[in-house]
Amino acid sequence: MKIAISGKGGVGKTTIMALLASQMKRAGKDVLIIDADPSPHMAQTIGIKNVEDIVPIAEMTALLVERSGKTPGSPFYQINPKVDDLIKRFMVEEDGLRLMVLGAIQVGEGGCACPENTVLKRLLTMLLLSESQVILLDMEAGVEHLGRGTIAGVDHLLVVVNPTRSSARTALKIKKLARDVKIPKISFVGNLVQNEEDEAFLARELGEPVLASFPELADIRRAEREGVPVTRFSDQCADITARLVEKLLLKDAAT
Repeated sequence: MKIAISGKGGVGKTTIMALLASQMKRAGKDVLIIDADPSPHMAQTIGIKNVEDIVPIAEMTALLVERSGKTPGSPFYQINPKVDDLIKRFMVEEDGLRLMVLGAIQVGEGGCACPENTVLKRLLTMLLLSESQVILLDMEAGVEHLGRGTIAGVDHLLVVVNPTRSSARTALKIKKLARDVKIPKISFVGNLVQNEEDEAFLARELGEPVLASFPELADIRRAEREGVPVTRFSDQCADITARLVEKLLLKDAAT
């Protein structure tokens, strides 16, 4: 199963993804997280040690140019560069969770054939097409990534939304664009939801109920501020996350 997560900046998508990854691992899944946010924070969120030693693939300029097969003096790049060995070389692991940091994908599909775009899209496509593990893809905030081919092959897009009008508007725009690129399943996940009034507001604004609602937890907020892995406090919302995982697995089995 391949799950991507998106949403307006600051809604808590990385936190939700980390909690989801922790619960997937508890459910016996082999979890690989891909941090495709240009401002990556997943390593700190799940407690990867020596974060400063992680080198995003997008920063490996010389390697990217080499793998893209660019002929000196030519403006063209190889469409399908060899990338399979990059998986192990750029993957780190902590407490049973594996992570790859792709780094910034700065350009869209509007005619640019830069080596970063070529290699990263190829790598991501290969990983997303693998059926041997659960792949969780933490996308950049907003809607720009939906105009790129990097999200192709995702089974389910989770759009994280807070109970505010601006967050709901962005979530609806993301859903529309996700439909345009043929993502088969799209669901909303509420965050910072305090009560039934918040849930009713989201259902009204989104036109459907959220798949799960996470409350604002002081310990998780404090963990983010202090650089402590939020997964340490996953027990506080384990029931919510477990139900979310169950729903995701049922939806995947139904297709």
